[in-house]
Amino acid sequence: MQQPNDLSSSLAALDQDSTLIAVIEMSRSTWLVASIVPGINRQPLKKLAADETALLQLLDRWRDEATKTGRTIDRIAVAYEAGRDGFWLARWLRGRGIEAYVIHPTSVAVSREHRRAKTDRLDTELLKRAFLGWLRGEPRHCSMAKIPTPEEEDAKRPNRERENLVSERTRIVNRMKSTLARLGLWGFKPTLRKAAEGLDSCAPRKVCRCCRTRWPSCAGISRVDALSSTRSGRSRRRA
Repeated sequence: MQQPNDLSSSLAALDQDSTLIAVIEMSRSTWLVASIVPGINRQPLKKLAADETALLQLLDRWRDEATKTGRTIDRIAVAYEAGRDGFWLARWLRGRGIEAYVIHPTSVAVSREHRRAKTDRLDTELLKRAFLGWLRGEPRHCSMAKIPTPEEEDAKRPNRERENLVSERTRIVNRMKSTLARLGLWGFKPTLRKAAEGLDSCAPRKVCRCCRTRWPSCAGISRVDALSSTRSGRSRRRA
């Protein structure tokens, strides 16, 4: 039995004669929009500048074309792959009465038997087939990502910032340790708060200067600790 929060297939029945379906292949400067328009034999494909207003105008134009053929469009469904652009476009479209979905890129099945051609046009065809199957409720076509609110995205930023700081700190500490190891100085711990005070007495001046230039980033320990305490406090409040 399908659960209410199951995003592996659509919960709403699809009436393809009254539904305009569109997928977007997004890049930094342009969007390639492919559509299935009821009443029109051709499947339109249009390249746009990365502009949400132009996209909305294009969808309205295709709806008018379907209306001229005697079809009534009651539903517009749009999907694109999750990526650099995030979820803002989906929220923007939903605010204007358009169903918008974000596809998990790894959930779209592709052939692994041999190397395949990869162009924006072919990618839109692949997305269109996967999205159509998902709307029909067929299994194993693709799955959708849950679209978070701006507040939910903001709540994730401290964790992401902490991960970046920890990664940067680890990289710098490893470089400092390897620099000191070449001089036979083992066991030095740059992450200690008073480590800089003992560096002058155990390493040559040039090495000290080299390590100290990297110390500001390594000193991000306090920032990491602050983010960790913030995350712990939030977890305790939820509990």
